[in-house]
Order: sequence, then C-alpha cells, then structure tokens
Amino acid sequence: MSARIGPAPWMTAKETVAVLDALEAKGGPDCARFVGGCVRDAVLGRPVSDIDIATPLTPDQVTEALKAAGIRAVPTGIEHGTVTAVSGGKPFEITTLRRDVSTDGRRAVVAFTTDWMEDAERRDFTLNALYAGRDGEVFDSSGRGVEDARAGRIVFMGEPARRILEDHLRILRFFRFFAWFGRGEPDAPALAACAEHKDAIANLAAERISAELLKLLAADDPRLAVRLMAQTGVLAVALPEAVALGRFEGLVEIESEQLFETDAVLRLAAMMPDDPAIAPVLAERLRLSNEHRDRIAAALGREPTIKSWMSARETRRAVYALGHQAFRDRVKLAWATASSTATAPQWRGLIALGEGWSAPAFPLNGDEVVRAGVPRGPMVGQVLKEVEAWWIDHDFIDDKLAAIEKLKAVAQGMVY
Repeated sequence: MSARIGPAPWMTAKETVAVLDALEAKGGPDCARFVGGCVRDAVLGRPVSDIDIATPLTPDQVTEALKAAGIRAVPTGIEHGTVTAVSGGKPFEITTLRRDVSTDGRRAVVAFTTDWMEDAERRDFTLNALYAGRDGEVFDSSGRGVEDARAGRIVFMGEPARRILEDHLRILRFFRFFAWFGRGEPDAPALAACAEHKDAIANLAAERISAELLKLLAADDPRLAVRLMAQTGVLAVALPEAVALGRFEGLVEIESEQLFETDAVLRLAAMMPDDPAIAPVLAERLRLSNEHRDRIAAALGREPTIKSWMSARETRRAVYALGHQAFRDRVKLAWATASSTATAPQWRGLIALGEGWSAPAFPLNGDEVVRAGVPRGPMVGQVLKEVEAWWIDHDFIDDKLAAIEKLKAVAQGMVY
C-alpha cells in the first residue's frame, strides 16, 4: 500500500531541515530518511514526538556532516551506529543502516550497510519498518506495514521466532505495541512464538523489562494485552508477583471511563497482592526507582481503611496520615475492587474532597516541649506524638493555646 505523509510541521521545522540538509550535503539526495515511530505515527495521524533518521552514512561521516553544519553531535550509541544530533535544542537520533552479524538475544553485534532493505529486515514489526523521505514519500519495506498499522495488526518482520531470538525483549514489545496500536485478534504466529520463547525473558536485564512493562501499562487500555500475556504465560515470567488482575482491570476501567487518565505505576501496583512488603521485592527485581518503590508500598498499605462513605473528618485524617498522592492511589485501588453498591460519584467525590483539603502544620515543636519541662531526648518525641494524636482527634484544631495546654498536661504526666 503506497502512502505519503506531511508535509507536517515536525518535518518542515527549521531544526529538522538543518539536520537533513547537513546529511545530504555529505551523502547526496535521499541519504537520510525518517524511520520507525515518527513515520508510523504520521501514517496513523497521531502526534509525533521523537524523530529518528536512518542513513547509509557511517557514524564518523554523520558526525563530520553535523559538525560542518554547526550542529552538535553526541555519540549516544556509536557501537550500534547511533549519533544524536542536537539542532535548535531538539534531539534527532541518527542511525546508520545496519545488519546483524551475531546476537545472543540480549545484545547484537552489527555491521553497517548501505542497503535499506537489509536494515529493514532486522527491525521488529512491519509497522515499525517504515521509512519516509523529506518529501513525505513512505517506503514500506515489507509491503504491508502501512496496511498493518492502519488495521491495528502487530506483525513481526519475517519469521517471528527469528526476530525473538535476535532480541528477547521483542516478546514484551509485541504486547506493548498491541496495547498501544492493536485492534481485533492478535496475530496468531506472533502470539505462538511469544508463548514458545517466553522463558527467554528471564535472561533480559531487569531495567529493560521494567521499562517495557511501564510503557505497556501507560497505554490507554492495556487490558487485552495483559490478558494475552497471562494466557501465553509471558506475564508469569515477566511479572511473577502479579496476582490481582481483576483489580488491575477495574482500575483501567475507572481511569479510562471516569477519570480520563493513565497511571502506569499505579496499574503495576494494582496487580500486586495487598501487602506493602512486596514493593521492595518488586523494586529490587525490576530495578525500579526508590520513588516508584515507595509509592507502590504506600498504595498497598492496609491502614487506614478507605471506604467510599468516609466522612469529611475521616477523609482529612486519612489524607494527613497518607499524603495526597498515597490517598488518591488508595482510593482508586479501593474503588477498583468495590462492589457496585458504591457509585462512581461517591468515589470521585472522595478524591475531590481529599485533593481539596490542605493539611495544616502541627503547631508545636520540640523546643516548646522542652520549655514545658521535658528533658531533651527520646521523651520529647513521645510527648509530641501524643499531643499530635490529640490534635488529630480534635480535627486539627486551629487553637495553639489549647495545644499548649494539652502539651503541659502530657508533659507533667510524663515527667512526674
């Protein structure tokens, strides 16, 4: 299927034109083509963010061409033929045409080539093996990539098993691209190959697995993709901790139909058992950031219990104890598992109530405790904790004098 894209603003922007002009000044006309995601997204009428360019020029030649044009060249992946051009503050990833020499499923040794088809044949899926000239003409290497993209078919380039053996991450990429672009029934040969080679996922670096999973979960509706992962056994290898798929599906439904948002980290948490102790285990295995680890642990905590019928006072106590992010996360997870007796407006109202309240600062500090007669040391913290509990029980009373009187009473009881 022939196709053309553009001229779109991202293609004609002065930063883009400067990069293309620099490469063509070195290698002649048609020595640089847009490739991969930017072409696919343009074909589908989706916004284009990252702009990748393929060229038969070697990395050294690309670097020379960019420097001659006054464009910064960053050697981001020279061993794989990639140089990043920074033009007008915008990055453009430029990769030399390649063919695989050898691969162990985790990393490949490549050789440069000038053959566009040879480069295309090592790419993962037909919808990603699309190139486009600066005039907008699309070069569809497989002869079906444009059609597959528009039909929502995720089809491997060539033999699925061969593509997977070249890079085991392509198993997860298949489900990720299905979540983002797939429609209808999945490609049967692709699904069978993923199931057959699923155990190879365990050989991948943890960071590659987690990055792919989070990208998958960031899709608007990844439920079918995750179901397919579970059915093929891929999920059990990539994410053995996942046990709460019903809650995950409920959360996706809430986000897509009620809140109009996507939250990959919370969706990951939703699959986990109700035990905050799983968070450090998961984070260690997938090399998640400390921020993600702590957020997942807070989301899976058991206290305080979140209910749709919480009073305003109970809500304030929960927000104070958890913080706004954890409170919102816990409400969404509780909503995802709730029975139909609780209505969506109740849950939305609870979220709004929590987000609309700013927790006041506790009016006392350690120096005031000492002035009340408590010696410096662990007892200061104990007194503060007891007075703070009283302050919370009185719904964060805005009366510092009353708090000081309570402090004096507590201090007197502890000291004497």
